[in-house]
Amino acid sequence: MELHFLVFKACDEENKGYLSREDFKVAVVMLFGYKPSKIEADSVMSSINQNTSGIFLGDFLNVARKKKETQLYWSEIRHIFTAFDRHCRGFLTLEDFKKAFKQVAPKLPERIILEVFREVDQDSDGHVSFKDFEYAMNCGRKEA
Repeated sequence: MELHFLVFKACDEENKGYLSREDFKVAVVMLFGYKPSKIEADSVMSSINQNTSGIFLGDFLNVARKKKETQLYWSEIRHIFTAFDRHCRGFLTLEDFKKAFKQVAPKLPERIILEVFREVDQDSDGHVSFKDFEYAMNCGRKEA
């Protein structure tokens, strides 16, 4: 959290006590390496407090923490998908699922693995794309 505080202070050049929309964009670039779109910046600013001209430290720290958690979770999902995709094809097959589950849950019945695969394979083409996998992981996260 220390880094987020330092970025806030660095971007609040005039010591106003808050970040303007443009200050916020610069802070996101410094922390996350990309410039947020106008829509993203507007969304964050309007979700905080519509009666202020900027985002205060506490709110900025909350936004930055949530953004970091989301970024880490996405990276985790990508890492798991890549580990399952042993042939680097960009999709997973039922055989990929079976091999992965055999390693992490060897006693899990094959019918359960088949059910999971069918559930995740949204379009029933026999392939699970990263997007399908990410969707399934996010659904599981919301239910947990």
